Amino acid sequence: MDQETELINTNTRIEKIKKFFVNNRKSIISILIILVLCLFGYFFYKDYVKKEKIKIAEKYSYLISKLDQQNKEQFLGEFKKIISAKDSTYSPLALYYIIDNSLINSPEEINNLFDFIIENIKLEKEIKNLIIYKKALYNSEFETEVILLNILKPVLNSESVWRAHALYLMGEYFYSKGEKQKSKDFFQKIIQLKNIDQNILIDAQKRIQRDLSE
Repeated sequence: MDQETELINTNTRIEKIKKFFVNNRKSIISILIILVLCLFGYFFYKDYVKKEKIKIAEKYSYLISKLDQQNKEQFLGEFKKIISAKDSTYSPLALYYIIDNSLINSPEEINNLFDFIIENIKLEKEIKNLIIYKKALYNSEFETEVILLNILKPVLNSESVWRAHALYLMGEYFYSKGEKQKSKDFFQKIIQLKNIDQNILIDAQKRIQRDLSE
């Protein structure tokens, strides 16, 4: 009796499942088609991104191998195109190359390119902090302490691996201005950090002992 009941229940479940598929076949087919299209679209997009990155890498390599100061404006335009491509690797590299080779003399324009990269490109957290640090480093030669501190604020208020570098930069900035107490304060903050680059730690200690001890 129990076996017959179990068989009836099983058959009933099977019939219910069949009925469900029959009644909803259009919806099920539509869902399957959408899933297949989404899967296809995902792999197509990944392949497209990969090919675009290869193109940008090849373009960047070509530009740095062919840079001609006689055609500075032409090369600058191509580097800007790489930046505008919003590539997490080559857009920052293009900006660094522009700065290192003095392709742009306007600090305002350079800062705008820094801001474009920081605000518009999806970057890993520490890569973004590195770019913020590099922006501050670029500005440290001519900007005020207020602006530098404002640039470095996201890094100084974080647990980033670049925090010690940012503190060291400000320490050196104030030392160059003859503001020894402010300089010492930043170097001492480095010494208080945990798990930092030993070279920066040693340099900060040397600076305090050699130049900032009373």
